[in-house]
Amino acid sequence: MLADLASLHPDVHTQEFWDFCARRELRFQRCRGCRRFRHPPRPGCPHCASTVVEWVASAGRGRVFTFTIVHHAAFPALAAELPYNVSAVVLDDVPDVRLVTNVVGVAPAALAIDLPVALAWEEPQPGVVLPRFRPVT
Repeated sequence: MLADLASLHPDVHTQEFWDFCARRELRFQRCRGCRRFRHPPRPGCPHCASTVVEWVASAGRGRVFTFTIVHHAAFPALAAELPYNVSAVVLDDVPDVRLVTNVVGVAPAALAIDLPVALAWEEPQPGVVLPRFRPVT
């Protein structure tokens, strides 16, 4: 069962991202020095080396940047979910980020690069809230 694999192991840098997700807020780090977004969260800006950050909310709308369809379960618990996608989504209001996620509610053959998507929160286990995306109709 997919819920068996749904667990989070945040570190000191990613904890805040997951805390926002638990409140169903999609937020990303933005450097206060050069104003560029980054993900995953980290202590310093890879562009200007500033350590001063802010967390900016995203509206959760974007497009599929790239994807792959998985046909072989890496874990036995995923066998019932096959085939499934692993997608990178670029958000309209967070231009420097490619969020690795899943697009749900779409057949593998219908998934496409540049497909418009919107945020769809999923909670596979109590306390584990994941940002997923659905096609915009």
